[in-house]
Amino acid sequence: MLRHQPRRLRRLTGTVLAGAAIFGAIPAAAGPAFADTARPATGAAARSATGSATPHLDSVEEALRQVSPGLEGSVWQRTSGNALDAPAGDPGGWLLQTPGCWGDANCTDRPGTRALLAKMTENIAGATRTVDISTLAPFPNGAFEDAIVAGLKSAAAAGNKLQVRILVGAAPLYNINVLPTSYRDELVRRLGSAAPDITLTVASMTTSKTAFSWNHSKLLVVDGQSVVTGGINGWKDDYIDTTHPVSDVDLALTGPAAGSAGRYLDTLWTWTCRNTGVFSAAWFASSNGAACMPTMEQDRNPSAAPATGSTPVIAVGGLGVGIRDKDPLSTYRPAPTAGGDTACGPVNLHDNTNGDRDYETVNPEENALRALIAGADSHIEISQQDVNGTCPPLPRYDVRLYDTLAAKLAAGVKVRIVVSDPANRGAVGSGGYSQIKSLSEISDTLLARLGKLNGGSAQAAKSTMCQNLQLASFRAAPTATWADGKPFALHHKLVSVDGAAFYIGSKNLYPAWLQDFGYIVEDPTAAAQLDARLLSPEWKFSQDTATVDYTRGLCKG
Repeated sequence: MLRHQPRRLRRLTGTVLAGAAIFGAIPAAAGPAFADTARPATGAAARSATGSATPHLDSVEEALRQVSPGLEGSVWQRTSGNALDAPAGDPGGWLLQTPGCWGDANCTDRPGTRALLAKMTENIAGATRTVDISTLAPFPNGAFEDAIVAGLKSAAAAGNKLQVRILVGAAPLYNINVLPTSYRDELVRRLGSAAPDITLTVASMTTSKTAFSWNHSKLLVVDGQSVVTGGINGWKDDYIDTTHPVSDVDLALTGPAAGSAGRYLDTLWTWTCRNTGVFSAAWFASSNGAACMPTMEQDRNPSAAPATGSTPVIAVGGLGVGIRDKDPLSTYRPAPTAGGDTACGPVNLHDNTNGDRDYETVNPEENALRALIAGADSHIEISQQDVNGTCPPLPRYDVRLYDTLAAKLAAGVKVRIVVSDPANRGAVGSGGYSQIKSLSEISDTLLARLGKLNGGSAQAAKSTMCQNLQLASFRAAPTATWADGKPFALHHKLVSVDGAAFYIGSKNLYPAWLQDFGYIVEDPTAAAQLDARLLSPEWKFSQDTATVDYTRGLCKG
């Protein structure tokens, strides 16, 4: 392990127990589960008592510096001087949700979707130099494409000449149908007279066919100064032209952290530009005779974006498999991960999540999210598509994530987990927005990991879980399905801790070796807005599906 492990563990979690869970450091026996009123201050609370205004970001930053020091500035970066980008008169409007029709199973009025599309158009229309877009294939279509085109036309009409990059990640073989040439031609046609003033560079990429790795980030960066990012893909059939829209979330911000996103995309584009060709890992097309651009905004404006506010942010991404093998500056040495039942079926890939140190050093977001959770002192809210993976061929779960959650439960921290309705698993017309058959797959795994913390005592593990956990399937209305009978699909990648800090991005908590990106924000006011606008209504409608709920004495795990 690292030389400064004792100091790090005290600062990172306040307890050796939680620290061990993050990095797979040492086995530990759980202490008693304290009630909220009796539990002593640990982790972030203990650090804030020493004067830090950002104890959660401090913990995450320390973990990042230990695991991936050489990726600072390209894959992760802490900045100050940012502002969550909300419209005038709507302080919480930086939170962009789809569809935003809480409580309405018909969902014909979708204010969240309208706000997202309007924000996309507004940001792009304000571009003076560059527009940088990334998403999962297929390319943005329908109303998403309309928003992009409308914004570009407005920017060009204002006399600006723009460079635009659009990058999608595609699964092996799927990119045969994801043609940058076709999308370029479609955009040029739709831009009409504005096309000569807008240079398009469009690419589709797969970084590893054998390890299932490709771009999964969802980013809209304008002039290196504003950004919209989260889990929302630009797919009309899943989000807009449907009677059962996917529930998802992005955030909007301005300031230096937007430049961090641009530099992350430069990292992806540098690889893409080096690997283009008809039968290669990346396919490329451009307009106006442009060459592939490995860097863009930073070539013209190398200095950080000017401060727009006072919000501290950590931007953190991952490079998946195939871009870089390791961070050569990292001296990180995790202890072997304690065993778990992570494999299933006859075909299983090498386990990057649970057993590959080099992979961790170029995917710092995984340790960042575990560190964020480990720093919680009172409560954790997790809203995710899943916390268990597609097994086979990927591992079933992240052992250290579950061990971190088990350690928090054992310390008396309240944990709420909401995942996409398992009815989405393989359901016709559901889009496959679940990978589990039952919530018991989550609670059974938590019980197993708690059992290890409790010296093998199943009874103690069950008691700890029942006293501190809430686990439910997602609902957006007081019905079991949308009005058309389809299950509720959740695509959030959201973690919130202590009503103080939260992550919104594209990174799932289950094993997936993709290129992802998101932000960790520490701002109690913003966290309260997140709770009021998303977490509270989500639980209001989802709680009736709970299999475990400590507030009602319900425990089916």
